[in-house]
Amino acid sequence: MDFLDLPARSAAQGSVRLPGSKSISNRVLLLAALAAGTTTVRALLDSDDTRVMLDALRALGVGVARQKNLDGSDSDDYAITGVGGAFTVKQAELFLGNAGTAFRSLTAACALAGGEYVLKGVERMHERPIGDLVEALRLLGARIDYLGVEGFPPLAIHPAELAGDTTQVRGNVSSQFLTGLMMALPLRQRRTTIEVVGELISKPYIGITLAMLRRFGVAIEQDGWQRFTIPAQARYQSPGEIWVEGDASSASYFLAAGAIGGGPVRVEGVGQDSVQGDVRFADALALMGAQIEMGPNWIEARAPKSGRLNAIELDCNHIPDAAMTLAVAALFADGVTTLTNIASWRVKETDRIAAMATELRKVGASVEEGADTIRITPPAKLIPDAVIDTYDDHRMAMCLSLVTLGGVPVRINDPACVNKTFPTYFKTYAEVAQ
Repeated sequence: MDFLDLPARSAAQGSVRLPGSKSISNRVLLLAALAAGTTTVRALLDSDDTRVMLDALRALGVGVARQKNLDGSDSDDYAITGVGGAFTVKQAELFLGNAGTAFRSLTAACALAGGEYVLKGVERMHERPIGDLVEALRLLGARIDYLGVEGFPPLAIHPAELAGDTTQVRGNVSSQFLTGLMMALPLRQRRTTIEVVGELISKPYIGITLAMLRRFGVAIEQDGWQRFTIPAQARYQSPGEIWVEGDASSASYFLAAGAIGGGPVRVEGVGQDSVQGDVRFADALALMGAQIEMGPNWIEARAPKSGRLNAIELDCNHIPDAAMTLAVAALFADGVTTLTNIASWRVKETDRIAAMATELRKVGASVEEGADTIRITPPAKLIPDAVIDTYDDHRMAMCLSLVTLGGVPVRINDPACVNKTFPTYFKTYAEVAQ
């Protein structure tokens, strides 16, 4: 197994330009693909998850052209020529890796595209639930078969037979199901209502979806967080050009580094004007005592004036991905930190509650896990030379790198898993962690 040995660190200081947001990147790519016209997508995230989305869109007949820099090298800007409705290619087999944002949204779009499609991924993607989305699509006439275990990918999708105009989806498994439905339903060209059953988790991610839909000319009628209606006249139109914000989830590692290692550490690319809910991670750090400053397009974090963070108890429904970073920050806090409402962790790239508990114990923490909670008591002294398993989960690798700020070296197994969203993470981390 490949590994990376990270040396002990004692401080963090500097500035980081963030890669593009994965959540925004894959939403914008699909919307540009379905829109009429050509959209120039600027500062797109270059990662495993966006590459599988780009490959899938090419296979579905969408025009994809990467732009060049002045020196002739590849830029992170793309010209996406949309199909102006349903995909023009009516038969394709798509491999989507472990990209939940791509798999869930393309399942919905392909289900309403009038073709024959097979959607597959890596083994872990085939363990991630998709039954709620499939059932919601079937209520609208979609014809989808499971090729393996009932309720999970891979899927075979056939032309839909239009049925009712109201569907339901559970809100407490993954917000990506609702996102996929909202992005695909303008293809029906019928007034369609989605009813959310139970509490909707990860509401800020739905906020991103709604904001991106508006940029492409579709305004969804919203009744709180329980009912969403897509007008019959909804049609996607290219905005011409759209910039991808920096990734707010990725910002969490560097802001936490500043809060743990003294700082200041500044992240550029997200700030108080961001549409991403994970910018509120900065508020959680402030609750722990960190000194936070924020501008329109930047956030800066320093350690508390006392020098050490305080433990908190926090409902993390609003920052599900960034909350993982709080679990590691808890190692550097006085008291017991409790993170609640994180059931979605269990159906991500790995079971993140179980994985985080296992790895934090390796460095000496006492950890209790519940169905949707994790409680962390920091050790009096961190255990050095821990070998951290990453479970093919990019966020596990990035979060646990912060342990080195406690003055202990760690080994990160399978460090290349960060390619999913942040291929240059360890290089960037080494530039601020000293």
